Amino acid sequence: QVQLVESGGGLVQAGGSLRLSCAASGRTLSRYAMGWFRQAPGKEREFVAAISWSGGSTYYADSVKGRFTIARDNAKSTVYLQMNSLKPEDTAVYYCAADRNPFRTLYQEALEYDSWGQGTQVTVSS
Repeated sequence: QVQLVESGGGLVQAGGSLRLSCAASGRTLSRYAMGWFRQAPGKEREFVAAISWSGGSTYYADSVKGRFTIARDNAKSTVYLQMNSLKPEDTAVYYCAADRNPFRTLYQEALEYDSWGQGTQVTVSS
């Protein structure tokens, strides 16, 4: 497994921006697709975005498409989530996750990821 540590969460007003980072160690991150998920209070964890091992392909939930951008820097073993035009409904704990197998296509199902960070809180005020 890989160790993942998220950072960059915080409190922001609606319409604002935040950039989340996910630093990885313990595995050759460049071989694995990465995903971001979120969980709001009282709700199930949901998929937000994923990026292929090379960074050449990305996939987004409809709810964030056009507002969020996932990126990765394999040299730094770090994955990012740039969040723009934030809405109160984006409030959640955000988690990054690593695919359980290398060189695969993108998945939105949480079961396809076997390493998770501790999460970072994002709160968007109206």
